Amino acid sequence: MSVRTELAEEEQRFRRAWFRERWEHGVRFNRMCRMRVLRWDERGVEIALPYTEPLSAHEGVFHGGVVSALIDTAGGGAVMAGHDFDKGSRMSTVTLSVQFLAPARGPEIVAYALCVRRGGRLHHAEVEVRDRSGTACARGQVVVSISGERAGVGEPIQREPIQRER
Repeated sequence: MSVRTELAEEEQRFRRAWFRERWEHGVRFNRMCRMRVLRWDERGVEIALPYTEPLSAHEGVFHGGVVSALIDTAGGGAVMAGHDFDKGSRMSTVTLSVQFLAPARGPEIVAYALCVRRGGRLHHAEVEVRDRSGTACARGQVVVSISGERAGVGEPIQREPIQRER
């Protein structure tokens, strides 16, 4: 018989901070795209993505797949930023729905994400992506599943730079 213990609030805060650091510096794809966490708290997250030519569909416009990836990243972040880690820490996306509203133009876009429903295992987030002028470029819904323990939680995050191909 397994006895489950509840994590102290200090450990809950530590894990939320660890995942915030991981989102920006530990996830190789996020680092490669140069995503930056602007806000990470129990109310939600804001994640910025600067424009670079490799992320483009057309000159000065982000590729829709990159915008979708930002929505997925921000939605998962919104869940983890206020998550109760007594329910686990191994997260995976179950569904991702994206609606494109306007071209996502550089020099930067920002995803604003909120966790709108926390369940036992399934959690729902809503995300809006805006360009620098404040124009909504895309909206999305993300459902993630969290169960079990993710290996390596709490270990130091490697911050080595990504080498870009030339």
